[in-house]
Amino acid sequence: MSGTETAPVAAELVVGGMTCSSCAARIERRLNRLDGVAATVNYATGRAYFASLGGRDPGELIGVIESAGYTAGLPPADNGEEQNDTPETRDLKIRLAVCAPLAVVVIVLAMVPAAQFPGWQWLSMVLTLPVATWGAWPLHRAAWHGLGQGAATMDTLVSLGVVASSGWSVYALLFGGAGMTGMRMSFAFTFGAASGHTLYLEAAAGVTATVLAGRFLESRAKVRSSDALRSLALLGAKSVAVLRDGSEQRIAVDDLAAGDLFVVRPGEKIATDGVIAEGSSAVDASLVTGEAMPREVGPGDEVTGATVNMSGRLVVRATRVGADTLLAQITRLVGDAQASKARAQKLADRIAAVFVPCVIAAAVACLGFWLGTGLGAAPAWSAAVAVLVVACPCALGLATPTALLAAVGRGAELGILVRGAHALEAAQRIRGVVLDKTGTLTTGVMTVQQVIAADGTDEKQALRLAGAVEDASEHPIGQAIARFAASELSPVPDVTGFQALPGAGVRGVVEGREVTVGGLRLLGELGLTVPGTLHDAAAAGNGQTAVLVGWDGAARAALVVADQIRPGSAAAVARIRRLGLRPFLLTGDHPASAHAVAAQAGIDPGDVFAQARPQEKVAVIRRLQAGGMPVAFAGDGVNDAAALAQADLGMAIGTGADAAIGAADLTLTGGDAAGAIQLARATGAVIRQNLAWAFGYNLLAIPAAALGYLNPLFAGIAMSASSLIVVGNSLRLRGFHAR
Repeated sequence: MSGTETAPVAAELVVGGMTCSSCAARIERRLNRLDGVAATVNYATGRAYFASLGGRDPGELIGVIESAGYTAGLPPADNGEEQNDTPETRDLKIRLAVCAPLAVVVIVLAMVPAAQFPGWQWLSMVLTLPVATWGAWPLHRAAWHGLGQGAATMDTLVSLGVVASSGWSVYALLFGGAGMTGMRMSFAFTFGAASGHTLYLEAAAGVTATVLAGRFLESRAKVRSSDALRSLALLGAKSVAVLRDGSEQRIAVDDLAAGDLFVVRPGEKIATDGVIAEGSSAVDASLVTGEAMPREVGPGDEVTGATVNMSGRLVVRATRVGADTLLAQITRLVGDAQASKARAQKLADRIAAVFVPCVIAAAVACLGFWLGTGLGAAPAWSAAVAVLVVACPCALGLATPTALLAAVGRGAELGILVRGAHALEAAQRIRGVVLDKTGTLTTGVMTVQQVIAADGTDEKQALRLAGAVEDASEHPIGQAIARFAASELSPVPDVTGFQALPGAGVRGVVEGREVTVGGLRLLGELGLTVPGTLHDAAAAGNGQTAVLVGWDGAARAALVVADQIRPGSAAAVARIRRLGLRPFLLTGDHPASAHAVAAQAGIDPGDVFAQARPQEKVAVIRRLQAGGMPVAFAGDGVNDAAALAQADLGMAIGTGADAAIGAADLTLTGGDAAGAIQLARATGAVIRQNLAWAFGYNLLAIPAAALGYLNPLFAGIAMSASSLIVVGNSLRLRGFHAR
């Protein structure tokens, strides 16, 4: 992830047919060769993002992408329905569902001698051919396109291994004597004793099924990468009651113009950014601040589109519409961050670019050398095939998927949902962890923290009367008081003559007393006296909200309401520090509340960023990255989505907004940030070990096969053994425990 600012996305296209990050890089190079075009192709999201089109229309750019052997098109219109699969994902799912059972049967027949009934080899060929042709077709196609561009990738290596294994096996069955009834493959280490009886159908079927499984997992992760943008698009209001010619008219939000007056009733979303012209209310502004505390608004105050009116009727004058609204800006921030997400090319692909040509050259040289020495064609060809078979990338294909599957399974048990390998790779570089406050370090639910009673007033009586009045209120603070009173003093008495005063408080008659619950301003306007201790509590401004309760001409108590820190937050921050990482707090709440929570969680005051709007959260993440600190960010709100996408590792809380979960790399349903990073580090280490073994094995086995010390059969056995080692190493993750 670059820490620098990225150009805004002017247009985007959906790209299909990419099988690895090399494909994305190849398309990107071709697009950027066009004058005036500035494009970024993201394999994770399956999209091409354009900062500049160079005056070209989308059709021309689509043609350029299709000429490279891929598909492209305009993004589909969002119809509000959840997208579970793309055509590419569905295709892979079907291929995997067909090929996996066939591959299992072929592998069992090849590896279990007791299962080799008369004619077993012909059944194996019948089962393998559809896997090696139809099942592996996406891999063969990608390899062919890569060769056309002069590039060799994992697809080339996989295709080569499948073709060599299945091609030799078909030859051996038809012309080499392996098709005889009762055939048993001979066991000999050197090609001098080799015959045409050796088959590698299990290699062709097994490699194909394994790689398809990995591609299916990646494709599902790509679908989820667009969930954040889809969730953001669904947040806004679809229609609005606009005031025209003195009456209300219901129109589509897209038809709303700047300067229009529109009505927002309690419980409705505010249609667009604007300024209140009439009315007072409490507004759920968590879209902007991420905080559970509602914002009291009145005439002249600015409001944000997609926030929710909690109580009174509002008349709002639209100031920004369409692409200028804050919601649209957040959506662009998420899109920009995903477009600029580091597209680190897989290690396997980078090495394959050198490894594949070397394998082909070694096989050709081996064949030519042994023919030149006068060795017979059969053993010479056997040696060449042994080189290709031993290099068949079973272990390479298994290295990442098996580790990822083990990590996903173990993570799910620990409450850590892993999206894809890119998240595990990113975790290796993390040096700082940025934590959101509400919903991440705190519960995100307003609760009564303290009841402060004036002299001569019983705390329980004050709570009982306040709870009775607030039980009829829709305000979040009122509901918090009502819940607390009901839990402590159930049941609370009934209220009559209830009156809600939007933006101020509530009143009602309880047990013959006229009870008022509200702030200093309301009690002052009603002529109730406020004792000094209660006045100080209400005006403290220490990150908590004190609501006054009054009757009989005076304030009798103050109820202190605040978000509550999660029980395990301090321990989680301590674990982050033990991992050598630096914790930060980033929140849209005011500084007093932010520093109070930071002190309880154990975060240094200098590492607290408060009153940060969504754009400012992204700016903080970028500033840390630009300073050379790769960071993880943990958040749960819509206002966190862009920061989650921008961070090197985004971690969403499982109970958070869909937009946040869609933008994140990991989702925490029960685990914490420290455990997630530990799991990611452990998985990344296993993947590196797997890849090191897979390539190290090839470095030893290929020369042995070329020199005649491995016949094709034992080349296949060595290849299978390397795969089993990779699987066994990956399964160690099933026993992972966070420290």
